[in-house]
Amino acid sequence: MGSCLKIFLVISVILSILIGLKINSLLEVPPMPVLEETWWGPGQPKKVDTSIRPFKIDIPDKVITDLTQRLKTARPFTPPLEGIQQQYGMNTKLLAEIVEFWKTKYDWKERQNFLNFLNQYPQFKTNIQGLDIHFLHVKPTNTKGLRVLPLLLLHGWPGSVREFYELIPLLTTPQPGKDFIFEVIAPSLPGYGFSDGASKPGLSAVKVGLVFKNLMHRLGYKKFYIQGGDWGAFILSNMATLFPEAVLGAHSNTCIILNDNPIVNFKLLLGSIFPSLVVSKEHESKMYPLANVFQFSLRESGYMHLQATKPDTVGVGLNDSPVGLAAYIIEKFTTWTNRDWIDRMDGGLLLKYDYTKLLDNVMIYWVTNSITTSTRLYAETFGNELKDLKMGSIPITVPTACAKFANEILYQSDELLKHKYTNLLQSTDFPDGGHFAALEVPQLLARDMWNAFEKFLNYKK
Repeated sequence: MGSCLKIFLVISVILSILIGLKINSLLEVPPMPVLEETWWGPGQPKKVDTSIRPFKIDIPDKVITDLTQRLKTARPFTPPLEGIQQQYGMNTKLLAEIVEFWKTKYDWKERQNFLNFLNQYPQFKTNIQGLDIHFLHVKPTNTKGLRVLPLLLLHGWPGSVREFYELIPLLTTPQPGKDFIFEVIAPSLPGYGFSDGASKPGLSAVKVGLVFKNLMHRLGYKKFYIQGGDWGAFILSNMATLFPEAVLGAHSNTCIILNDNPIVNFKLLLGSIFPSLVVSKEHESKMYPLANVFQFSLRESGYMHLQATKPDTVGVGLNDSPVGLAAYIIEKFTTWTNRDWIDRMDGGLLLKYDYTKLLDNVMIYWVTNSITTSTRLYAETFGNELKDLKMGSIPITVPTACAKFANEILYQSDELLKHKYTNLLQSTDFPDGGHFAALEVPQLLARDMWNAFEKFLNYKK
């Protein structure tokens, strides 16, 4: 009996040590990735023009003539099922209304002038790591007595810099009681709109962060601030993690930690039994029960699985049909703005947007043939690199702020976020707004940014 007890004790000690070592390895902060200055352009690295070149949108007439013809000859739509609104995706009765507006009321020449904004929003290109990167660079006109903050403003998918046209003047106009103002640099992500797409595989959201750090340094800003949503938020998180010496503060309207953080995963599961340990009662329904959250995520993430695995296949169809492209993109502006709009025949679109704004965004993808290169970002990011780098487990030490809009498609509580955002100086829950906050509720987003950046400026380590 004594021998058996000794063997049991020895085995118990060994198991305890092994479990302890495993727990310790899970809690260990992963090493900081070191990124190479990869050449993403075609062929081998070569000398390129690295100057800052003025850019103006000027789409050839033949592109618009081709678009007009494609809209005219689009095949008849399959009628929606009886009693169905948006539950099967874009309702074709709604789509027919949008396409008719596109054909009869949307004027590209006028919209092109608007996007060029009569030179009030100067646009440029510069070559970074083999890619011509397009960006808006809007400087405030009244800076007397004000500190000017360089702000990198990042969009996501299926968005574009068009999302920021109503937000920018709210950031570059002095505000009462604020002693600072923003100078906005808003680039098109690589492969989106007027920015080149990579010619080689591997340009993930982590490596896009290096491209944009290099862009800001090219413009003369060794230190700067960032704001972003959707992909912009993930790129922002990567930049704040990798380059704390360059990023002075980061404001996100999609604060999410990916599933590579074991503590967050454990707390998330624990919250399914004891929600009050993880999230306030007011916001519990946004995180639990997990089955409901999973069901909604599964319904809304079909596009992501396609784009993360077969982006070029889905891109062929979208790049060939303007009607298909519009349906694929605009559908996201229904349930991602308000999940209840799935039950509306009109998709709720005109409650927050207008068809002109939505088609501006679609047109940026169409006239640049960039839908395929935009979707590749999913395949590049959600591969082995995500698992190997464990970016969600490396803390962000720079000052951060999170704007949580009521109808955002994903929600995480501060109890979880603090494991990544260790200096979360501001977290705001809004009663309105969804995923495309810059386009939908620019005033709310701007106000939250002004408040957050004031905290950033007053923050002392």
